[in-house]
Amino acid sequence: MKWIKTKKVIKLLLLICLFHPVWAQKKGFKAGQLKYSRVKQAYKSKWPALQKELTKMKISTETFDIYLRGFKYEKQLEVWVKNKTDQAFKLLKTYAICASSGNLGPKRKEGDGQVPEGFYRIEAFNPVSNYHLSLKVNYPNASDVKLGKKPLGGDIMIHGNCVTIGCIPIEDDPIEELYVLCVQAKSGKSHLPVDIFPCRFTPGNEKMLRTQYDADKLKFWEGLKEVYESFERNKKR
Repeated sequence: MKWIKTKKVIKLLLLICLFHPVWAQKKGFKAGQLKYSRVKQAYKSKWPALQKELTKMKISTETFDIYLRGFKYEKQLEVWVKNKTDQAFKLLKTYAICASSGNLGPKRKEGDGQVPEGFYRIEAFNPVSNYHLSLKVNYPNASDVKLGKKPLGGDIMIHGNCVTIGCIPIEDDPIEELYVLCVQAKSGKSHLPVDIFPCRFTPGNEKMLRTQYDADKLKFWEGLKEVYESFERNKKR
């Protein structure tokens, strides 16, 4: 009996050791962000209402996953959330992209003014951004490196304010909400995916793409369309 109890204690200690660093890292990251006045104020003004919305959707306010979808043609940025134990995402917010540059099509080199298209993630948080608050997208991804021309450029952000050259601006009020949500969702090895599409792949939009754009872009968009349609069917990313 003593040996059985000892084994249970050992298992419990192993679980604590396994999950404590992740939890500590999450708490440490959030605490670090809250040292900045803009983030602290964003939490004060936005988090209470966001908590109510998440709770109403039966989403944990402590541990949830987040997924962002951007549509250049429609000028929209969607925010999807789910519990970590759930399979399907639920739509929480849709923000207006208030300014844009370039045309439909991927970013292929520095200075082309294009907003990237493809599959990315949030890789950095800037609480003292010149554009209020900003979330850095990990452009260039592997596809951009393979298909682009050096120098590829970088510093692609989702940010406040309403000016852009290649970024995704959503004004100051919504970026405060989004920033808080992303801080909350980030923990340890959390993956905060951001998929950027030229448009929603509706029949009308596909006809527009076929009549206005070249074969190279159409071929590139086929891969994006598969991911878009898969998510539309099952809400899994």
